[in-house]
Amino acid sequence: MELLQQKVKEDGVVIDGGILKVDSFLNHQIDAKLMHEIGKTFYETYKDENVTKILTIEASGIAPAIMAALHFDVPCLFAKKAQPSTLTEEVYQTDIHSYTKNKTNHVIISKKFLNENDRVLIIDDFLANGEAALGLYDLVDQAGASCAGVGIVVEKSFQKGYQRLIDKGLSVTSLCRIASLDNNQVTLVGE
Repeated sequence: MELLQQKVKEDGVVIDGGILKVDSFLNHQIDAKLMHEIGKTFYETYKDENVTKILTIEASGIAPAIMAALHFDVPCLFAKKAQPSTLTEEVYQTDIHSYTKNKTNHVIISKKFLNENDRVLIIDDFLANGEAALGLYDLVDQAGASCAGVGIVVEKSFQKGYQRLIDKGLSVTSLCRIASLDNNQVTLVGE
């Protein structure tokens, strides 16, 4: 996705050689037109997969996931990092470690929103070590649902996440693949 790659190159800020800050368009301030195009691209990739639900984790994955859900015309479900007092029914749960925040979150999804009849497309903003996507896949597996694939907005290809997802047998589509953040510069795969 050329527009996304351009945004990452021009507006992304590298912190300490391993973290890419994209808060000007993806995970603090959101570029709605870009998110619409991202959702459309995921739809075009997985439109023949009979997707019934889009699944992400709060909070940064919600914008691209909701746009994908709009194109698929299916609900967008997000895993919560805390159980609100209003969520009293049974839940699926798993632990997900955040590379960026160096924190493990206990995440949940209500069992009433995910079941064995669902065909799920997982969407996430970043793929580094694969923890979020694998945790979301664990929730899909607990529900007895099937996974159509994993859509990633930005992949750090120099980390092990992509291979971990492939090793699980998952289809992975990354819209922007980063080869390196060396010398605080973004280098895309193929450059």
